[in-house]
Amino acid sequence: MRIFGSRVRSAAAMLAGVIAVGTTGLGVPAAAAQPAPAGPVSSTPAPGTPELAPTGTTEQVRQILQCGGAMYAVGKFTAIMQKGVTYPVSNVISFSATPPFTLTGWAPDVNGTVNSIAFIDGNCADAYLGGKFTSINGTSVRDIAEVDTTTGQVVASFGHSAGAQVETLLGYDGHLIAGGTFTSINGSKADAYMASLDPVTGKDDGFIHLGISGHYVYPGVAPNPTRIYNQQLSHGGSLDLVEGDFTSVGGLPRQQIFMLDLSGTTAAVTGWSSPEFDGSEGNLPDGYPYQCKTSEPFYIQSASWSPDDSTVYIATTGYRPYNVPGGQYPDTGLCDAAAAFPSTPTEVTHEWVNYTGCDSLFSAAADQSTAYFSGHERWSQNPGGCDDAGPGAVSAPGIEGLSPATGNLAFSPGHARGLGADDMLVTDSGLWIASDNLGNVDRCGHEFGFAGICLLPYS
Repeated sequence: MRIFGSRVRSAAAMLAGVIAVGTTGLGVPAAAAQPAPAGPVSSTPAPGTPELAPTGTTEQVRQILQCGGAMYAVGKFTAIMQKGVTYPVSNVISFSATPPFTLTGWAPDVNGTVNSIAFIDGNCADAYLGGKFTSINGTSVRDIAEVDTTTGQVVASFGHSAGAQVETLLGYDGHLIAGGTFTSINGSKADAYMASLDPVTGKDDGFIHLGISGHYVYPGVAPNPTRIYNQQLSHGGSLDLVEGDFTSVGGLPRQQIFMLDLSGTTAAVTGWSSPEFDGSEGNLPDGYPYQCKTSEPFYIQSASWSPDDSTVYIATTGYRPYNVPGGQYPDTGLCDAAAAFPSTPTEVTHEWVNYTGCDSLFSAAADQSTAYFSGHERWSQNPGGCDDAGPGAVSAPGIEGLSPATGNLAFSPGHARGLGADDMLVTDSGLWIASDNLGNVDRCGHEFGFAGICLLPYS
């Protein structure tokens, strides 16, 4: 591996003199979201966080998560830089959650993309990894594994074979909830695309049994196979938002996103949905423009909860509705937009929509003051433009903080647009942003030197 413009230390040297990952399970439980602080965050990033090194290729952090006193970042990357020193890594790192954000000695060698990481009920001794990979520290696995956070070795007792890519993992009350493109996982074909696994054995424990099926069909649409892509646990800890490509979930018609009630003996799909994205009232002229550009049929790729769980915020791609003529404004539908919906478990319609003007959003997060959205957007409040600033558009490159009440822009610190930040996480410390280094861009807020990982702290 060749690193450009920085100094490289060997993996052995990397492990010397750095902190160890906590294994007691104390601190922030991974299975339950924490109450969001008041906010808003500062537009000046906290110094010293690790960053993606300039390797000459585009690398990406796909998810960032806290467990105990450590942050965990996963994705597709080969080198991390901190304080001028570059460390070779393999798609997974961990570092202290507090300044000076020191890299830990946990450095499992994963030979492919890690899409997601999860912990079970605050137990930080073992991390669960999901993605597209076949080996961890020389042990053969397939797309899912449990890894010891002290040794970095695969825990052999947990099944480690998915039939296809795992895209999202979530720990909840003694269950590991996995979603992806797989139709079998750890020997079971009972629950395609989304399954609940026993965290000890990895076997399907039957907690989720949804019969997920279908994909989006309309004139000219690109292939879009069934999958589960993302999920977010409510602050109350009993509801799960799930995004993906499907038309039937739990025997109910659902598209783009659904809400699971996890409080019973088995998970159940709630009544929450909307004709604005599920097609239940048809398309224009009498319904809603619920289908986006033919090349982007799956467009609600992330969501988040308000601190009191009363509102669902969604972040979308999609460009424009496929059947709305170009040049027709103002924008309509939910394509390339931030939007808020009540979380009432019934058919709902939006509280507000804020259009980027044909730029995608990939992540959402919220505290008590602000709903944050990030992607490769250039503008906010831009319903009258597409790839340009329409009347009233406001500059908001890479990130926008919106008023929860109105959806109008309230906070615009700026962030490198790159591919578009893939994940955001609110903790007591602030807003963590997981992104990429496309073109070696590394700006966050008003500063440079934050490729891939940035913390906008609370004052």
